[in-house]
Formats: sequence, structure tokens, C-alpha cells
Amino acid sequence: MSDTTKTRVEAGAAPPLDEHSAEARAAANAKRTRTTALVLVVAAILVVALFLFMVTRAPVDDARPVSLGFSLNSFFRWIGGLGPLVQIPIVLIAFGAVVGLILLLIEYAPRSGRGYFWLRLIACFAIPVLAFMLLRPYQNAVIYVLLIAVILGGALFYADYRSRQGAGFLFQLVIFAAPASILLLIGLIYPAIATIVQSFFDKTGKEFVGLENYIWTFTNPEGFWSVINTVIWVLVVPAVATIIGLAYAVFIDRARGEKFLKVLIFMTFAISFVGAGIIWKLTYDYRQGEQIGILNAIVVAFGGEPVSWLAVQPLINTFFLMVVFIWSQTGLAMVILSAAVKAVPIEQMEAASLDGTNAWQRFRNVTLPGIRAAVVVVVTTIAIGALKIYDVVAVMTGGRSDTTVLAFEMVNQQQRFQSYGHSAALAVVLFIFVIPLIVFNVVQIRKQREIR
Repeated sequence: MSDTTKTRVEAGAAPPLDEHSAEARAAANAKRTRTTALVLVVAAILVVALFLFMVTRAPVDDARPVSLGFSLNSFFRWIGGLGPLVQIPIVLIAFGAVVGLILLLIEYAPRSGRGYFWLRLIACFAIPVLAFMLLRPYQNAVIYVLLIAVILGGALFYADYRSRQGAGFLFQLVIFAAPASILLLIGLIYPAIATIVQSFFDKTGKEFVGLENYIWTFTNPEGFWSVINTVIWVLVVPAVATIIGLAYAVFIDRARGEKFLKVLIFMTFAISFVGAGIIWKLTYDYRQGEQIGILNAIVVAFGGEPVSWLAVQPLINTFFLMVVFIWSQTGLAMVILSAAVKAVPIEQMEAASLDGTNAWQRFRNVTLPGIRAAVVVVVTTIAIGALKIYDVVAVMTGGRSDTTVLAFEMVNQQQRFQSYGHSAALAVVLFIFVIPLIVFNVVQIRKQREIR
């Protein structure tokens, strides 16, 4: 032992780490990680294979569901037969019991010790098995379901046992995230996949028709106009609403009675789209004789003939519908952009003023760059609302006179014509339209992070 090392040991300090031992530990950890990843990949392949075998096997006509004596279906049917005042406490007790069990596992199971080890082991296998059996698998699928549950439980326990952070860390993470992940899987991912699959089948969902539904979407008048109108909505409405909202934010901030004026403008946002549609439908009202619609009343007062504004084609009636949405969203844009404008540092405005710039130059070169993030939020929010617009079209025109949009036509094809294939294809097209907005937001968020 060298004199330096001997001195460090005598002083109570730890001896320096051996480079070879550090490299050996790193290599062992890498090998450990590769082994765990390999086991998880094999488990995932087995689960997928078992699932495919289960769903593609020959159907059995007399197969009956198997349960543990009770199931989620029987539980909900039992609750449905009770009175409303009895249902509420039972649901709250059941929800509290599930939450309590999850919190108990999160708090105690990750601890070290033989008892907690067995608690994690039992939970890893018991929870998947119970969860799958509560769904009442069919008699000829029970073996597949149990095997899938056991493989998932075994993979979780193995990965948790070999976790770099120590046994119990991964278990706690999975138990904590499982409820939200399951709800996301059931409520979003599975319906999305099922919709994409359904879009390649006919209206009954039994016969595969390939791209026929998508061809219908872009060639049939209902589908074609729903696509064209949706594109126009998402291009025009966010831009106009944001510009008007920004103008309100800039000019009203300088006006007397700022709070009162903002309340008046924001009130339109508080009105539902159904209410706004009814209000503006009366505004556009057309009839023979005495006019009750404001627009036609003005036209007739100046000696003109009344016009059926919501039937003027092409696209004119669609722009009249856009006015309703812009009217209702301008208040939201004004509030967000007004807060952003006030957050622009006054020092920058004063410096620009000292440089001899006029009001428009200060607005363009100082205010707009300073509120860029707020503008992105407003444009994105209104664009998403325009993509899924349904109420205004349904209340005011019912999709007639080529005013239909994707969201309305999707519901119309399913509810009115029972054409699930066409409805699913329209939903997929609507999803494709949303993707550029998501990409745009991701890019803007990254730019903001780089600036910060």
C-alpha cells in the first residue's frame, strides 16, 4: 500500500476505487440490463402470440363466459337493480377500496424484507389473473387468458427484482401508473385502433372493403364537402379569431372601462355552441313576408329582397357559419393575448420608443415576438375546436347545402345511415388533420426551451 493510500486509510477516508473493478461493475450492469431486456422482449412476444392465437382460433358456438363467481359485469348489473340513493355509497365504497389497495401496495410492497418480497411476488401474479378473470373470458379462452396474465406478472416481477434502483422500485412505479395507463388504453388507444380497423370494412363491419370507404370520403358529395369545409374552417377560423382577439387585447387595454369592455366581449365565450347557433340562426333567418332576422330586416329596409343566407352556395353559407364560431372564440383569444401583452417588459417598449420607432413598429418588433408563445396557444386551441366543430353545423343547417364538416358527417353517417365503415373513415381523416397541429406544437415547445 502506498504512503498516500495508507495516510487516507489512517485518516478514515475510503481508498480510491480500482479502475478495473469499476469497469467490471459497469460491464456486469450492462450484461444485467441486456439479460433483463431480452427476457422482457421474449415475454412480450409470447403475450402477443398468445393473444393472436386466442383471437384467430375457430369460434365455438356454445362457449360460455367463465368467472370467479362474480365479475365486473355481474357487479354493475347488480348495482343497476338498486335504487339511486343506494348506488352512490356502494360505488364510493368500491372506488375507495380499489384506491386504498393501490395506495397500500405503493406504500408497503416496495420495502425491503422477506415479507414484502412475498407480497410483491403474490401481487405480481394475483393482480393480472384477477383482472383478466373479472372480465369473464369465454370458456375456450381461459387458458390463453391465464397464460397471458401469468407471463405479464412474471415479467413484472423479474424486471422489478433486477431493477438497477433496487427491488420494489419498478413495482411501485407500475402500480402507481397502472390505473391511468389502463384507462388510457381502454378509453383512447383501443378505440383508435378499432376505428382504424373498422374503416376498412363495410357498414356492417363484417366484409373487408379495403380503401373503398376512403374513396367514398373524397368522391361522394357528403364526404368531399366535409373534408373541404373542415380544411377551410381550420385555416380561416383560427387566423381571423386570433387577429380580432389580438386587436381587442391591444386597443381595449388602452381604453377607459377596460374591465367592463372585456367582460362584454368574453361573455360570448361563455355561451354554448348550441345557444350561439340558435342566436345566429335567428340573425340569418329567411322567410316570406315580415322578416325577423336582423340581416334580412336591414336588406328589406333598404328596398332589397330577403336572402336565404344559409343556403347561398358555394362556400358562402360556410363562411356565415364560421362567423358564429369566430364570434364565440374571440373572447378567449382576447383574454389570453391581453395577459401576454401586459407581460411584455415595459423596458423593451421604452427602449424602442427612444430609438424613434412608431407604435406599429413597436407592436411588430417588440410586442409580437414577446407574445409568440401565447399566440401559438390561442391558434392551436381554436384550430382544435374548429376541427371538431359539430354543434353549430347541426343546429343551424344540419349539414344541408354543402355545409357539412367531418365531425358532423361522422356522427351523421353512424347515427342516421348506420354506416360504421364510412363513419370510421371520416374519423381517421379527422385524426390525420390533427397530426400537423401536434407536430407544430412540439416544434414550438422545443423552440421555447432552446430560447430559455
